[in-house]
Amino acid sequence: MQLGLIGLGKMGGNMRERIRRAGHTVVGYDRNPELSDVSSLTELVDKLEGPRTVWVMVPAGAATQSVVDELGELLSPGDTVVDGGNSRWTDDEKHAKELGEKGIGFVDAGVSGGVWGLENGYALMVGGDAEHIARVRPVFDALKPEGPYGYVHAGKVGAGHFSKMVHNGIEYAMMQAYAEGWELLEKLDSVTDVREVFRSWQEGTVIRSWLLDLAVNALAEDEHLDKLRGYAEDSGEGRWTVEAAIDNAVPLPAITASLFARFASRQDDSPQMKMIAALRNQFGGHAVESKE
Repeated sequence: MQLGLIGLGKMGGNMRERIRRAGHTVVGYDRNPELSDVSSLTELVDKLEGPRTVWVMVPAGAATQSVVDELGELLSPGDTVVDGGNSRWTDDEKHAKELGEKGIGFVDAGVSGGVWGLENGYALMVGGDAEHIARVRPVFDALKPEGPYGYVHAGKVGAGHFSKMVHNGIEYAMMQAYAEGWELLEKLDSVTDVREVFRSWQEGTVIRSWLLDLAVNALAEDEHLDKLRGYAEDSGEGRWTVEAAIDNAVPLPAITASLFARFASRQDDSPQMKMIAALRNQFGGHAVESKE
């Protein structure tokens, strides 16, 4: 099978390699000419035989919209576009409608696997019409892990990215739980080897996971994480998960708290805690700490 792949960063570049290892032809385009197989989207489309399949791996929002708009002018009826980035599911519905009016199919693919995906494979959650997904299935089979699991046709357009969004929300909460447990262990003087405690959990416990394995790897490299600053960004999908929960009246206390914890990590001096300190001083005469 032939595939056009737009966006050859950490994920896209490894995906290109894995698909090629499975025997398929991949024509890749990236704004970085050192990574790119072609010099433009026009050249990419021209190198593919119809019906074409083009996979987009660029940042969500304006960047994805721009690429979809350009592909809408370059592709032909019967071609298919796959958005494998982290787009919001509501954008998928918009893109499917825009391309569908031109006879171009659209599939949204939530992709999980990170930098380990090249060797381990990628978990794939896809949304769209069965006929469009069938056109891309050889690529999905090349990307997924070996064995019967790791791929799902989750439902209609948008279902793939919605499923990946929920996956990332769960990931937020799991990471927060490991982080809180680690901090508590580090606080207690009687626990003298926190790293090995984490390592002991890797076999035979109900909290063993790949995230736990990665935590052990991190502690092996920097036992007390002294080299890192306690600052964590968020990709945006945690926010979308909480917003979707509100829209659907679904309580997500753990995921919501984990997102807010990331916001707190970016504050060197918490404005909220200033107010709390001021209020405690006002009603109870409790001591406050001056900036000086």
